[in-house]
Order: sequence, then structure tokens, then C-alpha cells
Amino acid sequence: MLTSKSIFNYLVILPLFVLNACGQSASKKNTTQKTSAMENVINKPENPYYSNSDTNKLVLTDAEWKRVLPEDLYQVARQADTERAFTGTMWNSETKGTYYCAACGNKLFKSDQKFTSSCGWPSFFEQENKTSITFKDDNKYGMRRIEALCGRCDSHLGHLFDDGPEPTGKRYCMNAVSLDFVPDGMVSESKGNLETIVLAGGCYWCVEAVYENLQGVKSVVSGFAGGTVENPSYEEVCTGRTGAAEVVEITYDKTITNLDEIFQVFFTVHDPTTLNRQGADVGTQYRSAIFYKNDEQKKAAESIIAELTKSKVYDSKIVTTLEPFKKFYKAQDYHQNYYENNKNQPYCEMVIQPKIEKFEKIFKDRLKKK
Repeated sequence: MLTSKSIFNYLVILPLFVLNACGQSASKKNTTQKTSAMENVINKPENPYYSNSDTNKLVLTDAEWKRVLPEDLYQVARQADTERAFTGTMWNSETKGTYYCAACGNKLFKSDQKFTSSCGWPSFFEQENKTSITFKDDNKYGMRRIEALCGRCDSHLGHLFDDGPEPTGKRYCMNAVSLDFVPDGMVSESKGNLETIVLAGGCYWCVEAVYENLQGVKSVVSGFAGGTVENPSYEEVCTGRTGAAEVVEITYDKTITNLDEIFQVFFTVHDPTTLNRQGADVGTQYRSAIFYKNDEQKKAAESIIAELTKSKVYDSKIVTTLEPFKKFYKAQDYHQNYYENNKNQPYCEMVIQPKIEKFEKIFKDRLKKK
């Protein structure tokens, strides 16, 4: 696996002590990379939402917002308009999932922070984290209110009131049009701006933890793809006899990130030159693979592999396979968000954390604001 913490100004090789994750024993491995070539490949931000600000704020002109947002969302998000109460079904929906800023994809709420109020707008008693939503006084129309804004793009979301339920006593009264909702364990490709890609880069715990922090990524689900066994269990996949690979299914907003950036991250945080292995994790289940769903994904994958090869970023040949996507099988619940739930485990500290640190160093301007 790639073990340098930075590939910009210096090359530091870190010994990674790969512990007993995915059933493998401890080992050390160093992989040397040519830094300048990878830097040239990565630093090609074609996405208009690419930000060079260390604050991770998304700053666009009003004309740019007007060009990329639907009219109803533009009026609410950028002009602080208010939609009619009881619009749609979101205000009283009890479906489990995650709510995001419809303008920029910033994670705002989980469904377990939601409650049904009589106001007719989606209501929440707590935000996802302390920076996901910011506030300012709103004294318009002869009223004194607290306006709620997206912590990343400053889009208007609604208002904060002090008449909510315990334990906070708060009511985040949100405009439904300002929110995008992604159900738990479901892929929402029907929404025009959302797409999915399935990637295999070794142990899915590592890959999932990285992509969870990339702007524009709405959900990352660990599971299995490829192979010949229907709905294989984790134990079956670990035998290496199913042909399935540990993968992550990434749902992303293509107005905020794109395939090029998804693949740039992919080829930065794992070693695509080791056949059927990542560090001490050995077997076809740990192969480097891209499961493409359409010609666009296939061509984008072929393009970046060709560019990395031409630039001689790696000392060895890239062995990442391009496989047509057939079906994705979600792994058991305890495999989901594994790093977040097990940060003090040795594997998380010694294997996953260095990958995250490397990602954060190289893609520091593209991190989700926490």
C-alpha cells in the first residue's frame, strides 16, 4: 500500500504495521513513488466547485449559483425565500437516512435527529455536528429570528427556534427544497445529480474511511461485488474462493465532485501495482478493481490509468482490473463506518489512520467541513 504521508514536497516512507484485520498477519511494506508526476495528475481541478480555500468554504458568485441550481432551490438557498408549509412528504417522513444540503452536499442531519412537528416543514432537534450549520440574526419583516445556514456554502436552510423536544429543546425548521435525502443502504441514482461507482482497493474499511471525508460524496457503503456466489457472507469472501472483492459503493453528487477526482483519490490511497493484495491482506478479495456501470465510467478509468502509466507515477505496472458491474451486496452492519466506530483499534490506528492522513494532506482543499 502507499505509505508516504505526503507526495508533494518530500517523500517519507512509513512502515505500516498491518495487524489482524481481514484475517491477515502483521507485516511491513514500503512502496516508493515518484511524487512530481502524481502531483501533476492530481492537481487538475476541472470541477467548477473545486476550492483552493483552506477554510473548505464553497464560494461561488451569484451568477454561478443561478446557473447550477434549480430556480426553486436558488430562491430559497440564495435569496432566503421560504417554501409553502406541508410541501411534499419530507416534513412527516420517518424513513431512515441522511439529510444533506441540496446546494452543496454538506451532511446536515441524520433521521434519528428528526421529529414531526405541526409547523409543516422538516424539523430536527439537533444538527450533524457543530459546524454543519451556522447561524445569524434575522430581523426582517419586523421579526427577531435566528437564520440557519449551511456551514459549507452559506445557503439559507431555514430558522432555529427554542420550542423543540428534549434533549436539546431546539427546533431546526428547514425548507424541504434545501435538503437532499439519501435513505440508509439505498442508492439514489434517480436524483439527477447523484451517481454511484463501485471500487475495490483492498480492505473496505480503509477505502470507506477515506471517501467519507471527500466533498460531494453523499454515502459510502461497504460490501462485495464480482464473483460467482449470490449474496456471499464476509466469511465466505475471506476464503478467496467466491471470486468476490471487498468493495465500497460510493454515491456522489456530480455537481460537486466527479469521476476524475474519485479516481484520483482511489489511486492515491491504495497500491494499484500489487496483484491480489494490499499489504498483508492477500487474495483475490483484496484486488484492485473498478466495477464500471457504463461506458463513461469505463473510459474515465481507462483514461486515468493511461495517464498514470505515461507519467510513470509508479515503479511497477498498474494491475487494477476494469470489470463490468453486475451486483452489489452490502456487508453486515458492523462493517459499516468501521473506522468511525473503532478508532482505538490497532488496525485503525496503524493502517487506516495513515491513509486518512495522506488523503487529508493531498486533498486538503476538498475535505468535508466537520
